[in-house]
Amino acid sequence: MHLILLSGGSGKRLWPLSNDVRSKQFLKLLKAPNGEPESMVQRVYRQLREVGGWDSITVAAGASQKDQIESQLGENVNLVIEPERRDTFPAIALAASFLYSECGVTPKETIAVLPVDPYVEETFFEAVQQIESEFEKTDADLVLLGAKPLFPSEKYGYIVPDGTGGNVKSFKEKPDWETSKQLIEQGALWNCGVFGLKLGYIQKILSQKYNRDYFEYSIMKDFFVQLNKTSFDYEVVEKADKIRVIQYDGPWKDLGTWETFTEEIEDAISGNVVIDTTCRNTHIINEQELPVVAMGIEDAVIVASLDGILVASKGKTAKLKEITTSIKNRPMYEERRWGQYMVLDHTNVDGFESLTKRIILNEGKQISYQYHNCRSEVWTIVAGQGIVYIDNKKKAVKPGDVIQIATGVKHGMKALTELELIEVQLGKNLVEEDIIRLEMEW
Repeated sequence: MHLILLSGGSGKRLWPLSNDVRSKQFLKLLKAPNGEPESMVQRVYRQLREVGGWDSITVAAGASQKDQIESQLGENVNLVIEPERRDTFPAIALAASFLYSECGVTPKETIAVLPVDPYVEETFFEAVQQIESEFEKTDADLVLLGAKPLFPSEKYGYIVPDGTGGNVKSFKEKPDWETSKQLIEQGALWNCGVFGLKLGYIQKILSQKYNRDYFEYSIMKDFFVQLNKTSFDYEVVEKADKIRVIQYDGPWKDLGTWETFTEEIEDAISGNVVIDTTCRNTHIINEQELPVVAMGIEDAVIVASLDGILVASKGKTAKLKEITTSIKNRPMYEERRWGQYMVLDHTNVDGFESLTKRIILNEGKQISYQYHNCRSEVWTIVAGQGIVYIDNKKKAVKPGDVIQIATGVKHGMKALTELELIEVQLGKNLVEEDIIRLEMEW
């Protein structure tokens, strides 16, 4: 069985740490068995490898997530980049075409599609492995995974079995509390967002809906923007005739709010934090250098980052996404395949911009050999040793060195040890798209 992990999603449900480029699944707030911090996507990927038995694992993600995935999972991960965000149906169709034409998966083989961010134990993935046998003993079009509900909840969708041993009767998406209570009494399950299907089934749907009898990955990438911008649930699941559900009785949680996330964070404080003994059930995460001091705070979460500061009662954080819709600031922190950067200052005077970043290159990593059409740059080396590559010439750099890069000049940087530099960009259009890469590795 082949796995597709969906890493769409971004936004502000865990603001101010999550944003359009730093999705919640990349936040390193959990703790791995070795004591090191890990993100949700790292946790799921680790668990999948520990359970084992998969033919392949492919991650489908947006272009803005590519560097973060390669940084956290390694550059050898199977990665399908969506040309634009178009919800889960186009993402699954594109990933399936990748498996078909790039990995040699046949139409009769089974695919399981999973989100990258469920908080589960290894038994969850053992239940996913049962999808294969479900297809072997039934003529199902789709096989879903449903968790046994622990309590009525408005946060989850529900799968309603028909009571005949695994067939699905209906679905209910995020009902109110009273309805969810009634559904549980009828034997409904929480929808875990797992889809099991044969590769040929998605080919059949594309053929019927879009008159497409070919399924090549290179062609599907161009056709991607013509696919309906909708969820797989709406486009496929709700219209399927033969659906089975596997009941999973183990722990399952969606860490989609600060209230649920902090339930799984071992350390109550992180960063430069001073907290007194009168605080109760309070989590404080501080990514800034300035200290955060808390006294007498109960049942709260306090989060400080370069993007903003959150102070909230834990029980109110489910509404955070709606509250922060008016915040349109550019993300101030980004993790890249070579390291990370933090925005220190950004000004715009009559259309002329300056952008100052603190950049950290991990040891052995490098910035691609590239140039810009709309900006010049000044690099000041603060710490570490490296090699700068300017117009086909390389030289060693050390703390105190200043490198001036005019518009159009080819340049790159490699870290021999962890390297820290301050970058000042000057120009009229300071956007990430103004990067023309010549060599990723040099």
